[in-house]
Amino acid sequence: MINKKLEERINYQINRELYSEYLYLSMSAYLENNGLAGMANFMRVQAQEEHFHAMKFFTYVNERGGRVVLDAIEQPPVDFESPLAVFEESLNHEKIVTDLINKLMDLAIEVNDHATRSFLNWYVDEQVEEENSFQTIIDKLELVGGKGHGLLMLDKDLGLRVFTPPVAE
Repeated sequence: MINKKLEERINYQINRELYSEYLYLSMSAYLENNGLAGMANFMRVQAQEEHFHAMKFFTYVNERGGRVVLDAIEQPPVDFESPLAVFEESLNHEKIVTDLINKLMDLAIEVNDHATRSFLNWYVDEQVEEENSFQTIIDKLELVGGKGHGLLMLDKDLGLRVFTPPVAE
């Protein structure tokens, strides 16, 4: 049986993961509307990944005898200054998610819940990857000045991304 405080915090995390999905879909719409179909694809794939994260938490709560309680998802922003601003906002958002995951881990340690600690290790590692991915794109956008042929080449590269659910461990 999952600790009630952990159950509440994981339910909150499910909401944040679903918000992340909405945020990345909104960013995808903005990018596509601005002629950057590759970057829009990257964000749609990111949205799929966030949905996967939410459902992984959803399943975990149920497997531990808890109760998933869904809450309203806030509306994400719809307009951004530039493609660079989209990816900077994404990185900032992922840093917030990292902090939430770390606080969940702190709580799991505090209540001595080894199963949840084990489960959360995957998310801790995932957040390192998420932040690095967005920082790498930001670095490239800054390198090309966020425009011109460099922007189009990066857009083409990001259009190749596909969602591949992680293999069960």
